[in-house]
Amino acid sequence: MRAISRRQAILGLSAFAGLALTACGSDSETPAKATDAANKAGSMASYGVGQQFKATEPLSFDVLYNNHSFYPNKPDWLFWSELTKRTNVTLKPVEVPLSDYEKKRGLLIAAGDAPLIIPKTYHPQEEAFVSSGAILPVSDYFNLMPNFQDKVAKWQLQPELNSIMQTDGKIYLLPGLHEAAWADYSFAVRTDILEKLKLEVPKTLDDFYNMLKAMKAEYPDLYPMTDRWGVPTPGGNLIKLIAQAYGTKGGWEYQHAVFDAAQGKFVYTGAMPQYKQAIEYLNKLVKEKLLDPESFTQQDEAAKQKFISGKSFVISTNAQVLINDYRGPLTENNKDAKIVKIPVPTGPAGDYKVATRLENGIMISKKALENKNFVAMMQFIDWLWYSDEGLEFAKWGVEGTTFTKEGDKYKLADDVDYVGLNPGAPKHLQKDFGFGNGVFAYGGPTKLLQSTFSDEEMEFQNVMNARKTWPVEPAAPLSEEEREQVSLWETPLKDHVTQNTLKFILGERDLSEWDAYVKELEAKNSTQYVTLVNGAYERFKKAHGG
Repeated sequence: MRAISRRQAILGLSAFAGLALTACGSDSETPAKATDAANKAGSMASYGVGQQFKATEPLSFDVLYNNHSFYPNKPDWLFWSELTKRTNVTLKPVEVPLSDYEKKRGLLIAAGDAPLIIPKTYHPQEEAFVSSGAILPVSDYFNLMPNFQDKVAKWQLQPELNSIMQTDGKIYLLPGLHEAAWADYSFAVRTDILEKLKLEVPKTLDDFYNMLKAMKAEYPDLYPMTDRWGVPTPGGNLIKLIAQAYGTKGGWEYQHAVFDAAQGKFVYTGAMPQYKQAIEYLNKLVKEKLLDPESFTQQDEAAKQKFISGKSFVISTNAQVLINDYRGPLTENNKDAKIVKIPVPTGPAGDYKVATRLENGIMISKKALENKNFVAMMQFIDWLWYSDEGLEFAKWGVEGTTFTKEGDKYKLADDVDYVGLNPGAPKHLQKDFGFGNGVFAYGGPTKLLQSTFSDEEMEFQNVMNARKTWPVEPAAPLSEEEREQVSLWETPLKDHVTQNTLKFILGERDLSEWDAYVKELEAKNSTQYVTLVNGAYERFKKAHGG
């Protein structure tokens, strides 16, 4: 998978960009109910780019709310009241703990009890709900979302949108949109330990291994690395990053089929030689006691406590977690401790940045189409999640209260902190005001994205941005019948991959049994799975060029 050219990877996509644009068309192309007068109550007759959305009457919509433990929801947040003041819309959050979000979301949708607005959904999670008709084909209603359409056109995001299109030529997830691809998740490393051992920040997987080896030699009674984000997806970030370095997908990113440009077809991910290589690497870390075996199953708090108490020196992180969870508590325990988020170590796949310009997004319940305020709701979503004004509001809050602005430069109010930009301030932008909330604040122009980046984070971004961006995979949308078929295969396959990935990594199953494991996958229809996917890929390529 190393020799992937951008042309190969987007083969078949550009030719059917027009298909998606058809779904973004005029009112005449939109199903009648979306433009019936009965569905326009509260909407603005004239709403466009750069215009403040404000419903013509007070409205309320329920929203599934991923309740983050670091900033649990508070009804008196300024976010809620100011949002209503600006838009005449009151959001009613249906709270679900972050740790239980995916499961609860699926149960609510299956039972027909889901809120109208269902954020925090990562492609391809929406595909499980397409065939049942439980969620709307949102591309039928792009014409109601001028800011969304403007950013897709301005940032040339059509290939990315095509990649999440279903076989009916429609899109069922409103993704967050980034102007440019960027990476956030990596590893936090104790640089004071590196200095003590006279080590450089690791650049490759080999460097990373040698660093852990040196730490172990100096501190033989400790595991140099422990990890978090193993629940509910074992090794969520860790396996993801190691798999990326070998040119495949794992952990949080795992999907059953990956496009292999060298072969010109999709292959079954959990059986790839590259997937085996990633497992072998992690198995070596566990076998040599460089990686805490509890990393794949422990709760985040346990991993965090090991790290901040000095019982480990390396742990998964992102920019916010580095500041919010680690740096303060760690230096309270050890005033000489220093940590940094290192650039993601590279591997055999080459000097790539695996990142996308699409973020997690929003599904819309089918019930919304029957709602008299449907058009107003789509206009509201367009303003909050896709307009420059809405994106700024969700991220920074209220000018003069939580921040000030001069030109493109943002500055937090003196009494407000966020990601360590104003350390020691008595109030917190997320905890006390509800802004910078991952349910609402993501995507947008690069300047806005980077407006909260410290100099340290910009150094990380500069290194990552110098790398090539991994190409967009070609679309291979399944028909309704095919989707129903693979839905019967996916859970047994995913369970088997997950269980055996852990067994191999932890040494509970010897890697000499890899071929037997691959045959077990074949017995669970892995070959039939990729045959269907490749058939869909060839069908679309033939129908739409390439």
